[in-house]
Amino acid sequence: MKAFGGPVIFLDRSDINTDEIIPAKYLTEVSKEALKPYLLEDLKIEGFDPSSEVVLKGRVLVTRSNFGCGSSREHAPWALEVNDFTLVIAASYARIFRQNMFNCGMLAVELPTEKIDELFALDGKGEVLCAVDLDDKTLSFSCEGKGVLGASFSLREFDEALVRAGGWVEFADARY
Repeated sequence: MKAFGGPVIFLDRSDINTDEIIPAKYLTEVSKEALKPYLLEDLKIEGFDPSSEVVLKGRVLVTRSNFGCGSSREHAPWALEVNDFTLVIAASYARIFRQNMFNCGMLAVELPTEKIDELFALDGKGEVLCAVDLDDKTLSFSCEGKGVLGASFSLREFDEALVRAGGWVEFADARY
């Protein structure tokens, strides 16, 4: 199982598509590692720089609704994974992207819009960290070392099994 949690980056926009997560021109790469430098390269959000130190240190991504829309390829979760992101928190996901996250052993947590708004209120107030308790299905957020916010989430039993196994390949290897 992967380690979850860590420094949070905020992408304050809905409908971030898979081409913005990893541009299509890199889909001919034959390894996940080759995708690493291109994560979020084409994402356009005012003030966002995909090469900034904050993004490079990030391990948890918080965004708005319909994250991962667009094409159904696995390269978008792979680009996140190879950059050490193991958790994306959003109000909603494109269905196939969400399942591809679980298939890679990563967490795609959906929270109500009101809770997402509370998280975005922390943006710009210092380093935000997220801790994950997968057993209790809770997230704990701290800002500048002070606990500030908590949230509960749910997972389907099968998706949790994929996450705990480390992804679909590991899940299948252990059972078949």
